Amino acid sequence: MTIKNGVTQAPLNILITGGRAPAALELARLLHHAGHRVYAAESAASHLCRVSSAVEESFRLAPPRQQPQRFLEELETLIVRLRIDLLIPTCEEIFYIARGLERLRGHCKVLSPGLGQLRQLHHKGEFIELARRLGFKVPHTELITSAEEWEAVREPGNFSSGSKVFKPAYSRFASRVIMPNEFGRDQADRRPGSVPVHIPVPQITPAAPWVAQEFIQGKALCTYSVVHDGRVVAHAAYESRYRTGKIGASVYFKHVDHALAHDWVTRFTGSLRFSGQIGFDFIEARDGTLYPIECNPRATSGIHLFAAGGGLEQALAAPDRLVRAKRTVTPHDGSAAMITLAMLGCGLRGNRSRQDWAAWLDSLRRARDVIWRNDDPRPFLEQVRIVCSAWRLSRQLGITMTEALTQDIEWNGET
Repeated sequence: MTIKNGVTQAPLNILITGGRAPAALELARLLHHAGHRVYAAESAASHLCRVSSAVEESFRLAPPRQQPQRFLEELETLIVRLRIDLLIPTCEEIFYIARGLERLRGHCKVLSPGLGQLRQLHHKGEFIELARRLGFKVPHTELITSAEEWEAVREPGNFSSGSKVFKPAYSRFASRVIMPNEFGRDQADRRPGSVPVHIPVPQITPAAPWVAQEFIQGKALCTYSVVHDGRVVAHAAYESRYRTGKIGASVYFKHVDHALAHDWVTRFTGSLRFSGQIGFDFIEARDGTLYPIECNPRATSGIHLFAAGGGLEQALAAPDRLVRAKRTVTPHDGSAAMITLAMLGCGLRGNRSRQDWAAWLDSLRRARDVIWRNDDPRPFLEQVRIVCSAWRLSRQLGITMTEALTQDIEWNGET
């Protein structure tokens, strides 16, 4: 079956890459429920989609970061053999897929923009500059390409606010982010009673830059959208309350109706004529101003807020129908989801008061687990294999568990 003139002739043969991500599993289940034949392709030996009953068959590919050309060749062969109609990347393998976009589009529809646009949106400095040029209010952000620039930008008073956040221009899950109170030398930035910490100068080069960004006080907000030729056809916004660590990845997702965020995403993606999946992280300041912090031009956890049959599958497979109907698919009011194992860790690590425990328990009761399904239980058990594999790899390579989970697919601006 094919997609012609934006009309889906179901069932489609759909191939999802990045099957390790809970978002990929969610997509597989939604598309399977809609009657499509779903396949998965991954470079990891263990991944959630591998054992899901929503997936017809799973295939292992070469690691795209280490073997990009072989990865593309194997992916193309798979697309041809399975007669794939739609390819949906979900993680950072999308950057390697974008390298061969025209080649792959000769066989099927690929839900990805070009590599140039992906790179600009993924780069934390270039994204902010793009938003500024489009007329949005943004936090003051400076690119750092050398150790000398690092030392200069750390000087007190460099920013008007005096508070700065430092992070690699290319990173994920808030890894390696340095918050204002972590710098012992920046006395104005430290909380009363905090202990100075010596932060060594990271390895910074023009090819591996960092950014220094004005620290904005406020509430964290995330969005996930599906966009077709600059028109938002699916959209979700959720607060980021529970995370892995103080500033890590969100593990609890509750839909909020946020008109300002919807308008921001609509205007931004419309200006770019963007097509694909895209997520944004914002800080809503105390005066109500919405500041963009970073962009993820791929699938994000907002996917978990959409219910089966709620329209997200149509936004992905037949967006033209929604464009013609002038309709945007959104989650049901009060939708909430969580990664339960990580959420349990947040409670044990972060709750300090009776109020904290009460709020956490209430959140736990209201949300569904994004991995467990009564009719598809095996991915829940697969989590153990994934964690054990990441732990062994982290020990072997001397990296963190988070880095081990993405070391074969992450993209850091390579040409």
